[in-house]
Amino acid sequence: MRNKAERQKIIREIVREKVIKTQKDLVGELRKAGINVTQATVSRDIDELKLEKTPKGNYGFLEDGHLERMIKDLAQSIVDVGNLVLVKCSAGAASGAAAALDGVGWVEILGTIAGDDTILVVTADGDSGRAVGERLRRMVEK
Repeated sequence: MRNKAERQKIIREIVREKVIKTQKDLVGELRKAGINVTQATVSRDIDELKLEKTPKGNYGFLEDGHLERMIKDLAQSIVDVGNLVLVKCSAGAASGAAAALDGVGWVEILGTIAGDDTILVVTADGDSGRAVGERLRRMVEK
């Protein structure tokens, strides 16, 4: 049995990668991941993680929606090279968008540095850099 912190980390990953509409869906995905939990445990995890129902009826994180809106509205280009992701923003917008990126707690991101119109995102490795870059580009395309 994995501990609570590990289980909640996996819940974050599941919710960000899959469409989860009910607690039962989440229990099923956790069981697929080898974690046997009850719906009562999942309900407590949802409260502790502050998961919310999105307008589409899926579980999600409020901070993800905030980041998505900021990236969609402010990002002009997103390029990933190795473990680095460069996000060009509207003038004066980089620090706010970087703060939103820091706030979502993506495990791939080690840190961000923001200038006036540019954010440098540092990840642990090239695979993480590509994943973060792709995730941000999908936000712009929505």
